Amino acid sequence: MINHNIRKAIKEDVSDILRLLIELAVFEKEPDSVKITEEELIKDGFGDKPRYECFLAEAENEIVGLAFFTERYSTWVGDTLHLEDLIVTQKYRGKGVGLSLYKAFLNEAKTRGANRVEWSVLDWNKSAIDFYKKSGAQIESLNSWKIVRMDKESINNFLDG
Repeated sequence: MINHNIRKAIKEDVSDILRLLIELAVFEKEPDSVKITEEELIKDGFGDKPRYECFLAEAENEIVGLAFFTERYSTWVGDTLHLEDLIVTQKYRGKGVGLSLYKAFLNEAKTRGANRVEWSVLDWNKSAIDFYKKSGAQIESLNSWKIVRMDKESINNFLDG
């Protein structure tokens, strides 16, 4: 265990948030997938209508991890918090930082009265899967469900075509 602090992100943290999101993309073998900019993160997280929230972990005077989440609403269960990303920089993994971020996220869900929390985990990330199972989370392979996405270009092509 290492001495660390968990707190909510502020606008001035955006460069560290982006740095950690890029580190996560590299870990997930998608190094070129992060397209978002600091300006977008500031607008979307710290503007008039915040679209996301973030807990940060600080250790030894640096930001070493984050739990990035959004509100959702399920037509079946109601209020839901979606954990988009949980990342701890390599040097601080296995030292209790990830657990603290995870607990901060779950505590936030409890405080808000959320009926469910959810997130995705890559099937090859065995350490994360084991961690989540140990905490009591249910991990399901949704063979009959597929993730469907469209990027801006695809949306425009469809609508303008």
